[in-house]
Formats: sequence, structure tokens, C-alpha cells
Amino acid sequence: MLFINTRPADRAQALTQCLVQAHFQVLDLPLLALQPLPYNAQLQQQFTQLAAVQAIVVVSPTAVEVGLAYLQRSQVKLEQLQHIEWIAVGKKTAAVLAQHGITASVPEVETSEGMLQLPLFTQRPDLKAIAFWRGIGGRAFMMQQCQQKNIAVVNMLLYARCFPESSKQQFQAFLTMMQREPQPFVMNISSEASWCYWLDLCESHSDILQKGHYLVLGTRLYQILLEDRKSKNFCFNITSLENLEENTVLQTLSLLQRSL
Repeated sequence: MLFINTRPADRAQALTQCLVQAHFQVLDLPLLALQPLPYNAQLQQQFTQLAAVQAIVVVSPTAVEVGLAYLQRSQVKLEQLQHIEWIAVGKKTAAVLAQHGITASVPEVETSEGMLQLPLFTQRPDLKAIAFWRGIGGRAFMMQQCQQKNIAVVNMLLYARCFPESSKQQFQAFLTMMQREPQPFVMNISSEASWCYWLDLCESHSDILQKGHYLVLGTRLYQILLEDRKSKNFCFNITSLENLEENTVLQTLSLLQRSL
């Protein structure tokens, strides 16, 4: 069975290694690259506001590294933020925070919907202000939900998400392989942005797109793929997962392989 790993290059290795050891064929085809945005006056002002918020949501390992580097640059010390509750989107983000001595809550379902079920949001009527360390286009749904609850949002854009140019060549190699040996494949989709990039790549290759079985993160992304499948008259399979950790993906692939 062919698995296409679409995670950014700096995050793909653990999953690829796990699946290769389990004798799955893996093609690394990153659909997102993360580029830090320059430190500017707006970020400087936002970092100085952090002492007034009650929680910080950190959406990725990249957000941790860029955010903490810029925090130091702003001359705000972690000791000044000891009263703040940290929320990590995923165990890997939490692990990077832990390397810097920060303990973070992690939702059971690593999505915006999952985070909104944390006690911070369900049991804290005094929650008035929250900051997001994120990339452009990320976690907009969660911020909208916070604003609807009259929670002030400090929206801190730390990096941009873009399509990696090198993946165009990898996609062409994938097309050649599929033309030579057509076969179904499984692909992980972790965000709406990565799905949109995949649709762009497959604009002239809908037959290839429809050979995919897509493992998507959370119910909202699952609904987006369902709607696209219906509106574009596509025919492909979708499985919603609560996380895209190595063991979860491996177990899912093993089950799919048995059903073929």
C-alpha cells in the first residue's frame, strides 16, 4: 500500500520512518512549508500585551520556536507569564514547549473543536482574553468562537504557510509512477490549506485525486472534504481521525490494508 506523507519536511520524518519499518511504501510530498514572518512593531506591541491575557494557544512546533524567540526579543520574560495557561495544538507542540519548561494542556482531539472542549473554555466564566501564536490562515474558526463568547483575542501572526516549490517536482514523479502503475493510495490531510494545495496540484488530474483515501484531522476538515466530493462530483474515500500521530496512522493503515 502506498502512503503519501504530506506533513512539512521538518515534521514528516517520524511518521515516514514508522511506516517504512512496518513495510509500507511511503512517498514524502509536503503540501505546506512554514516561513517565519519578520519581527515588527505590531508583534512588539502584542508581546508586551501578553501579561494581560489568561491563556496562550500555540498551534505548532514552529509557533513555539518563533514565538519564544520573539518573546525574548521583546524583552518579556517567561517569569512574567507564570499566571497564564498554555494550550498546545498536539502532543508534539506540547513536547517542544516542555523543552522550554512550559507545561501545556493538550485537547484529546487535536483540532479547534477539540480545544474548545478544554476546561479553560467550558469551566472558566472569567476567561476574558486569550492570545494565539499561529500562522497566517490557521485556527480562524477557534478565534471566531472565542470572539462570539466575548473573549478578547490577541492574534499574533508568526509565520506564513505556503506551498513548497520542490513538491511540484515530487508530484510530477508521483504522476509518472501512477501512469506506469496505477494504484490506490492513502494520504494524510492535516489542514484546509493543505487540502486546497492538493486540489490545485490535481486540477488537471482528477482521476489521480479520486484514487486517494484521505485521512483527515477532525470532523470540520472531514466535512470540508465531504462537501468538495459532493460539489465536484468526485469519488474518493475519507476517514476522520482524532490525531495524525504515528501509531494512529499505522493502525488505520493496517486496518485498511486488511480490508483490501
